[in-house]
Amino acid sequence: MYPPFDHWIWLIPAFLIGSCIGSFLNVVIYRVPLGLSVNEPKRSFCPNCRKPIPMRLNFPLISWLWLRGKCAECRAPIAFRYFGVELLTAVLFTVTWHFFRLSPQVILPLWVLMALLVSITFIDAEHLIIPTTMTWAGSVVGLIACALWPKLPVLASASSGNWLDGLKHGGIGWVVGFFGLWAVVELGKMAFGKKAMKFDPPVSWHLKEPETDQEPMCFVIDGEEIPWWDIFSRKSDRLLVECGEIRVDGSSVGSGKLTIREMEIELPDGAVKRLADMKSLDGTASSTVIPREAMGFGDVHLLGMIGGFFGWTGVLFSLFAASILAIVAALIGRVGFGKQLPFGPFLAMGSLAWCFGGWKLFAWYLDFLGPLGLPR
Repeated sequence: MYPPFDHWIWLIPAFLIGSCIGSFLNVVIYRVPLGLSVNEPKRSFCPNCRKPIPMRLNFPLISWLWLRGKCAECRAPIAFRYFGVELLTAVLFTVTWHFFRLSPQVILPLWVLMALLVSITFIDAEHLIIPTTMTWAGSVVGLIACALWPKLPVLASASSGNWLDGLKHGGIGWVVGFFGLWAVVELGKMAFGKKAMKFDPPVSWHLKEPETDQEPMCFVIDGEEIPWWDIFSRKSDRLLVECGEIRVDGSSVGSGKLTIREMEIELPDGAVKRLADMKSLDGTASSTVIPREAMGFGDVHLLGMIGGFFGWTGVLFSLFAASILAIVAALIGRVGFGKQLPFGPFLAMGSLAWCFGGWKLFAWYLDFLGPLGLPR
């Protein structure tokens, strides 16, 4: 413990810094999934009228409350999420400082983790994607944190060792998190990687162009819309449609098995056409085989990042806690069974549970079991 930083007064700057970081995270959460730069334009803008928000109206937490959640220019509502992200980040920064009370060189990597978990949670919840640039950067920061504070990846252990031991435990945690969940994803792909649908009589299908930049293209069959990013998670994924008729740009081009890839189609006669060169693609279908994933690869990278911070014990605890939380959410919200449920937010919550005391529960459990789980 470092006495100069062990005073409640430090909680105030921690909260203020967290709220400012949360304001920036709102920019990241909105722009990154759309492929926009977080630096250009430099000023935040209203999602509705696109007018830049002046600095005097861009104070974290205060501005949203002062304007009652509306844009000062067009009076369009601004989602509560913007206020919530700022408040959540501020609280996490404050709790991290209070819980660990360490020197700044150790607190800073943990603050980076909090910021990444907030960003990933809201991006995955809204878009069902986890940017790997964030998880790779977080993995590097996690390993640095393990070297600076060797006890971090072995919180449930009585001993920690030197910086090299900390780095080793963090590295092992990353390997266990990444490759362990990767194996689960691959097994899930083998077992549940295809969804076959048959129709008697044949039904109509078509590709639906996105109406806004925030929406994906959709494959629509028998009235069911399936987002493009749900179908094509890998380059090897193929959407197969047994067609009674195939129409390209309104003209019939025959019948038979149509193979749709992410960027092109292969007609029954072997001809290949680029989707970008077409105005429309539709027809009738008697059956289709749709590729799907049991879990996204973003979750694999995220669990690797968590292991890089908290070691293999943190990985196991976070995964177990995330699974329990996801089941509870699916039961309460009646989603997830038959519908996609983003797992990233639950992994984030599981890792926070470990960070803020879950390791104590794990240590108690190991002590209760005794050596190798044998009665003492």
